[in-house]
Amino acid sequence: MNMTPDNNIYANSSDSRTQLLKSYLHRLNSGEELEAVRADFIKNFSDVDASEIMKAEQELLKEGTPLKDVQKLCDVHSALFHGATREEKIANAEKAVEEALKRRKSFPQTDYSDKNAKAAALIQIKGHPLNTYTRENEVLSALVTQANKALENGTDVSELFSKIRDVSLHYAEKGDLIYPHLKVKYGISGPSDVMWTVDDEIRDELSALAAISEHDDEWVSRLKAVLKRIDEMIYKEQNILFPICAVNFTQNEWARIYRDSKSYDDCFGVSAYVWEDAETHEEPVREYGGEVVMPGGHMTAEQLTALLNTIPMEITFVDADNINRFFNEGEKVFKRPGMAIDREVFSCHPPKIEAMVRSIIEDFRSGKRDIVPVWMEKGGKTMLVRYMAVRDKNGQYLGTVELVEDMGFAKEHFMK
Repeated sequence: MNMTPDNNIYANSSDSRTQLLKSYLHRLNSGEELEAVRADFIKNFSDVDASEIMKAEQELLKEGTPLKDVQKLCDVHSALFHGATREEKIANAEKAVEEALKRRKSFPQTDYSDKNAKAAALIQIKGHPLNTYTRENEVLSALVTQANKALENGTDVSELFSKIRDVSLHYAEKGDLIYPHLKVKYGISGPSDVMWTVDDEIRDELSALAAISEHDDEWVSRLKAVLKRIDEMIYKEQNILFPICAVNFTQNEWARIYRDSKSYDDCFGVSAYVWEDAETHEEPVREYGGEVVMPGGHMTAEQLTALLNTIPMEITFVDADNINRFFNEGEKVFKRPGMAIDREVFSCHPPKIEAMVRSIIEDFRSGKRDIVPVWMEKGGKTMLVRYMAVRDKNGQYLGTVELVEDMGFAKEHFMK
């Protein structure tokens, strides 16, 4: 169904142009042939600004159009850029992003005029997250090129396909460390709403293709399509996402991203270099109004107490001076009277047990051992008691934690 009037008056005002563009997007989403929509577009527009496309998409979302439907348009609406080359489309997309950023009211305005130069400078820093992500993209781009050539030549792509699937690691790290921070801290929701969805779709398609053993013509066609999307995402990361991050993220934020990224597996065999500045960077002191501040976050005493009481274990902490410092609350198989707090731990054990407790703690203190597990039956229950050394980040002994866990649930699970 053709919803577009053949009348150029709709191109005379910004609102009318937006409504007209929205109608094109609706038609594309309803399944109408792209060329039919494009023909009507050319009748009414000699050119179009990418910011108008973005505005139309944003209005569709506000009106309740599902994100997945708008996302479908991301891959087809670029064809509405009459005669545009790929580079021109990217440039238009960058302009659209800048216009959208300027419209944000609740976040500080940012100068994006030198975003590419800033990104390029950060990419050159050995060990910087953008340096690592760019190196990963370079390897990925080479793999995509090789895979496309292999498909053209009709040769086997199994090994290349397996390597390309590592992109899931790249996307996972980007999804955890980049997209949410842009959206929450800087109000830049476009990448998380659109690019993140594309990442997931690419990963899902690669998984689906991996589950198919017969590489027929349909499989090859689907692989070519997903390789194209991967290639486009590489370009968008390098030319849109990374420059936006370069302008907005502070040195402290990059240092935190660098530290967090250490917990992720290497992607495409690319190991992150050591970023010296981040290694020596000190976190700014932040005040949280009397909360307990830890490297992993901050909590009120009430929250921390409730958390420790919720963990399904009996928890005892003994400090480096062998003094009982903490018991969590709740019913216990091994009773822990509150009066034992601030007493020496050895006073809580009968003489026949005291020697064993002393030996364990001394081994922890000397570094000889880090954990001692003890299985036992207690009151008809199978219990696992774990004594573990508690050390700081430099390996200094801080105390011992005793964790008592009823393993009945595991026994029931494996007996079914």
